[in-house]
Amino acid sequence: MNPAQFQVSRGAASPLGASFDGNGINFAVFSAHAEKIELCLFDGDGRREVCRLVLPERDGDIWHGFVDGLRPGTIYGYRVHGPYAPEDGHRFNPNKLLLDPYTRKIDGAVEWSDALLGFKASSSRRDLSFDTRDSAPYMPKSVVVDTAFDWNGDRSPRVDPADAIIYETHVKGQTAERSDIDPAMRGRFLGLSSAPMLDHLTGLGITTVELLPVQAFVDDRFLVDQGLRNYWGYNSIGFFSPEPRYLSHGAVSDFQRMVQQFHAAGIEVIVDVVYNHTAEGDETGPTLSFRGLDNRSYYRLRADDQRYYENFSGTGNSLNIDHPMVLRMVLDSMRYWVEIMHVDGFRFDLASVLGRTGQGFDRTGPFFKAVLQDPVLSRVKLIAEPWDIGPGGYQLGAYPAPFLEWNDQYRDDVRRFWRGDENMTAKLAERLVGSALQFDHSGRSAFSSVNFVAAHDGFTLSDVVSYSHKQNEANGEGNQDGHNENHTDNMGVEGATIDPDINLARAQRKRNLLTTLLISQGTPMLLAGDEIGNSQHGNNNAYCQDNPIGWINWTDPDTDLLAFVQKLIGLRKAHPVLRQRHFLHSHRRPEDGMADLFWRMPDGREPSSDEWREPHWRCLCVEIRMATTTPAYDASEDEIFAVLNGGERSEVVLPPCRDDRKWVQVIDTARPTLSTVDVVDDRVMVSAASVTLFALEAISSHDAD
Repeated sequence: MNPAQFQVSRGAASPLGASFDGNGINFAVFSAHAEKIELCLFDGDGRREVCRLVLPERDGDIWHGFVDGLRPGTIYGYRVHGPYAPEDGHRFNPNKLLLDPYTRKIDGAVEWSDALLGFKASSSRRDLSFDTRDSAPYMPKSVVVDTAFDWNGDRSPRVDPADAIIYETHVKGQTAERSDIDPAMRGRFLGLSSAPMLDHLTGLGITTVELLPVQAFVDDRFLVDQGLRNYWGYNSIGFFSPEPRYLSHGAVSDFQRMVQQFHAAGIEVIVDVVYNHTAEGDETGPTLSFRGLDNRSYYRLRADDQRYYENFSGTGNSLNIDHPMVLRMVLDSMRYWVEIMHVDGFRFDLASVLGRTGQGFDRTGPFFKAVLQDPVLSRVKLIAEPWDIGPGGYQLGAYPAPFLEWNDQYRDDVRRFWRGDENMTAKLAERLVGSALQFDHSGRSAFSSVNFVAAHDGFTLSDVVSYSHKQNEANGEGNQDGHNENHTDNMGVEGATIDPDINLARAQRKRNLLTTLLISQGTPMLLAGDEIGNSQHGNNNAYCQDNPIGWINWTDPDTDLLAFVQKLIGLRKAHPVLRQRHFLHSHRRPEDGMADLFWRMPDGREPSSDEWREPHWRCLCVEIRMATTTPAYDASEDEIFAVLNGGERSEVVLPPCRDDRKWVQVIDTARPTLSTVDVVDDRVMVSAASVTLFALEAISSHDAD
């Protein structure tokens, strides 16, 4: 096709990306160091390049042009001319077709070939050499789409953070094995929001789903060579594009319809985003987009040798959020997912990378300042994974409000207590009340800690009580991948067993872990499938297992466990003392002189300093009231007494209560089907290795009679 057939004019530098105005398409792309940028147009199936058009204008570092007559559905990419000088940080190679960083849709997937490399793989000079092969036949392409959608009055449920119950799930893994979902929808966005799934989630009591990465990503070459895939999706290449494999009909609107259906059911949607690195890897990786557009701007390069990348992510590169245009891209992406796709918030993978400046992590750095002043982004839920692998990267508790943070210390301490480790009771107490040591500062709320006992990265809950060692052989890395210290216990047999005593003990420990989670101050997060006893057969790093290992097994669900989790979530929702905004510090309430938090020994005494340090103390009792700092409009006379007994069967003295009140036993993990029962004595026996909960209720006139 002759370029002369197209009428190209100045266009505009804003908005970035490809935008249709009814007459044609405006293309705008950033590059500070390019010398020329060509727009490449492809035929209807994206296989044949039909035309190259030079973007005619440059405003500052934004190159742009308007092509009259083009319409949505246009398939395109870029070729960028400039210096190929890796030692200076430049890796321009116009032989490599590039995705538009702002593309709203990606067509196809990477087909691995050495032609995707900017250098000759066979050269002794490696990435210092220059490859002239055309990468277009092996590249996915950008597609111009109309993202208009009839939301029909859609509104976010805007769940109060104090009330949130987060459910971390994977788009495909959640439904791949659901026989009651249309096969065309299984493993896709529309399957996730199908009626059977909505019934399950609403019946469970979930308020918020947190989706593993849904932005377009790449299957790593070393995985493809082994017949595996990047199942989790932490390998982004398109920050504005939904992952194509999750689209039922190739329509971006599938994602929007999914969100609409979740919202109609009263459930929020949070997406896990990977703004810390891209799928292009280190200097030996492919040239797919950012590297070829402006390597020196998009990535953090080593100050001593710009041929190499800073690697705070462990994946080969780190995005250069310090650069204003890279920061703009991240913020534009976030606003797109909120305003156009209607998501309710973000979970930031390796978020410490986003806070890095030249001086290390800075909680007042450019990214945080930009988000917190933004009128759109400051209103949504923001959750940080508060670490990266670089120096000073572990920053639990250091993020600014209103960020919530994944609390891995909660996971580890709770697992260790129930495993029977010594010196864990004081640690458990700290976790039960929201990890105040880390989070009670700078006006942060008690729900700042996202508490979990299992997440996608690690063992499932069932595997926590069934395996003492990881079983990652299927990943093809000689069982060397994944965490080695998981604080798990097989309770006598590694893996599945038919031993009834072991299975009973495992079931009770799962209930102990889940009960601890749901009664702790903070924001609870459940791993999808844990509520029905899902196992990954000991694989604690199923990132590449796009198969039954990684998928939830719905064929034989543990319905007893499901009913127990439903009961726990209902209990949390019914008792405001379990989901407070203010931290508890055993301060006395002015209205009655009673402490808002009272730790007790089984005999009713307050633990001494020596007892808090006792390594074998295993039975922790706690009386919880509303925090002394709770304002009158949130005040409640609700009280809970919890006994977390990691030891032998024990007699426990109940706290005294007023004559018009009574203690009611509401949970006993040793008797999961127990109905609510009144307590008629001031002493009760609690089972070994169990959690027992009592709620304070008013005595009715019928009770008095």
